[in-house]
Amino acid sequence: MKPMILTLLLVSLATAAPAANLELHLRSRAETVKGSGKFDLATTTEHWDPKKTAVVICDMWDRHWCKAAAARVAEMAPRMKQVVSKLRDQGVLIIHCPGETMGFYADHPARKAAQAAPPAKPQGRRRPAIREGSFPINDSDGGCSDEHPCPMGLVWTREIATLEIKPIDGISDKGEEVYNLMRRKEVENVIVMGVHTNMCVLNRPYAIKALVNKGMNVALMRDLTDTMYNPQMPPKVDHFAGTDLVIEFIEKYWCPSLTSDQILGGVPFRFAADTR
Repeated sequence: MKPMILTLLLVSLATAAPAANLELHLRSRAETVKGSGKFDLATTTEHWDPKKTAVVICDMWDRHWCKAAAARVAEMAPRMKQVVSKLRDQGVLIIHCPGETMGFYADHPARKAAQAAPPAKPQGRRRPAIREGSFPINDSDGGCSDEHPCPMGLVWTREIATLEIKPIDGISDKGEEVYNLMRRKEVENVIVMGVHTNMCVLNRPYAIKALVNKGMNVALMRDLTDTMYNPQMPPKVDHFAGTDLVIEFIEKYWCPSLTSDQILGGVPFRFAADTR
């Protein structure tokens, strides 16, 4: 290589701009007076370093015992693929968490990366503790809206194939592995997406409550999630209105939320059956 060309190349590399921060508009609900049970809606803008950010994809399985739930996962997956691909290209760590399917991924480099991450000490709860109010929907029937629901059971075998898993990603359904991998990559911020909002997205050891309690800065991507909620159960509202109620609960007590258009542009994702 000629000296002049080499010099120009080195100067270009030295002056290349670092990856731009993610500008995220996070929606939350703050209690007006402690103990009042009344909340004000607020939106704040934060700038997250992609290299210190991770995505957790929660239980986007290939199959589900509830046909309606499986159909909504399949409908949402292409949009999620676009979001994940763009964030990965920006340097965000992508962690796939399809629970109870780790055998399928035993030899995958992304699975081995999660297993190999050294133990990390939790940092302590990031968001100030607030006593939860009552849960807004009744999902005690399993939450399936099928006219004739199938028996409940573990019918899933892997993550839905629509979502790509790259060797640089992580795969785990163990909370400690997920956290260890994040800390190994110096992750501070986490975007959670997937299903189901009222169950796994809140309560899995790799999802919102666990991550908040370990000190991570967490946000839910609210248009790329779905509930297990049967509109025949209280409060007897439309399925998608039930999802909104759960999102409001999360915004009050656990973490803020954002939408996928902040990553891709355009408008947020909306299920075809959501005609409100």
